[in-house]
Amino acid sequence: MPRPDLSRVASFFHNYINQVPQDDVNVAIHELGNDFLKLMGSIPADKQDYAYAPGKWTLREAFQHIIDTERVMSYRALCFARKEQQNLPGFDENDYAENSKASNRKWKDMMDEFASIRKATEQLFASFDKEQLESGGIANNKPMYVLSLGFIIAGHCQHHVNIIKDRYLK
Repeated sequence: MPRPDLSRVASFFHNYINQVPQDDVNVAIHELGNDFLKLMGSIPADKQDYAYAPGKWTLREAFQHIIDTERVMSYRALCFARKEQQNLPGFDENDYAENSKASNRKWKDMMDEFASIRKATEQLFASFDKEQLESGGIANNKPMYVLSLGFIIAGHCQHHVNIIKDRYLK
């Protein structure tokens, strides 16, 4: 399976897709998810509520954002694979973060939730055949397709790994 055709995806998502070094969507989702879990498992308790600057998310809020984004993107992939014709709603990550109540969550629960969601995402993408991976639709008035969503999921996570290492853990 080739990498996503960037001409079929809004330019906003190109950065995420380009963060993925793997050429196989299933390998990328699995490997980058494992890398993310290892990183988050290494975060000391005294850093979990740290924000690197005023107005920036804490690590706990960023973690919840990654979980929420994976759910939304997986839902979009399922909808497009099943030939949904409706424009799927967008989501404002800042509104989601503000209303997530991430600060009340236990880190271990978030680790377990991400592991469960990532396993479900792996199973979902493994179930898609070539036709389904090429199925597209509109979300937030922008075109995307199933294969691109798998790379977006993997790349979005990698994007945040890079931010966490660079801005939160230095």
